[in-house]
Amino acid sequence: MKTILLIEDNIDMSENTAEILELADYQVITAENGKIGIELAALCQPDLIISDVTMPEVDGFEVLEELRKSITVRNTPFIFLTARTEKENMSTGMELGANAYITKPYDGNELLRIVAKMI
Repeated sequence: MKTILLIEDNIDMSENTAEILELADYQVITAENGKIGIELAALCQPDLIISDVTMPEVDGFEVLEELRKSITVRNTPFIFLTARTEKENMSTGMELGANAYITKPYDGNELLRIVAKMI
């Protein structure tokens, strides 16, 4: 079973997204902010990381920057799942090394299709 780290500070969004992924037979580990997400990524070495952008303590862009420096997870596929729809934010995410940028509200089938391509 493939493991996905989901970094999302909104509890409802986190629970709903985790449920969609779990129903598709993925193991999901959740982190409620970027700081915890960075720690869990190093500890669990997931097959894929999905992260919000706007979060307390450490935002998603900072998470990706830190993870790309890590020997253990720097090549792990990374998807932004965020309400930030501005082209500037999408460009920043992709320039930092994200593999995909999905905006909220999202379609669960689209998310699963992208996840399946990544892992």
